[in-house]
Amino acid sequence: MNRRTVLAAAVFASVALAGCYTPSGVFLPIEEYTLAPAPQYIIAVGDVLQVRVFQQDNVSSRVRVRADGKVSLPFVNDWVAAGKTPGVLGLELQTRLKDFINNPVVTVSLEESRPLTVSVVGEVVRPSLVTLDPGAGVLQAIAAAGGLTDFAQREGIFVLRKPGPDVPPIRVRFTWEALSRGESKAARFMLAPMDVIVAE
Repeated sequence: MNRRTVLAAAVFASVALAGCYTPSGVFLPIEEYTLAPAPQYIIAVGDVLQVRVFQQDNVSSRVRVRADGKVSLPFVNDWVAAGKTPGVLGLELQTRLKDFINNPVVTVSLEESRPLTVSVVGEVVRPSLVTLDPGAGVLQAIAAAGGLTDFAQREGIFVLRKPGPDVPPIRVRFTWEALSRGESKAARFMLAPMDVIVAE
């Protein structure tokens, strides 16, 4: 399956999701939505990590997380990195390296993170999957989709979010006016992977 087919399927799924997530008219205004603190970063495929072993430059490496979720490091060979925080991975590597180095001290830092991909559908110029920098908000997603059309309702912009596998989905409403105010709660809202932005 080529990349274009995958993107088309993802957009189609997002449109279907947008229609079935919640009944029409049921939403939570952004003013009533609790902005959660930034969670600990979870390493994912495509991330670039800097693994530093104190006073062991020959073991320290800059590595990219492969498609299988693993990284390759001296002495350790292949090690699963995806799905863990940098701190947890550092402790695991530190324990593993004790077989080769006396009292190793390992730190893992994120050098390049995977891009954030979300779907933007409805009354935007180019409904599509858009790729954004981590921490991006609704305005950036709409801009990446070409902006709102002339038919878009300025008070009918929604983010559909599934917080977890066993958690009911939510539909958060934004207004264009609130999004345009830099200090507003709407402007500080950060998108998450799998979010769907719907402009009505």
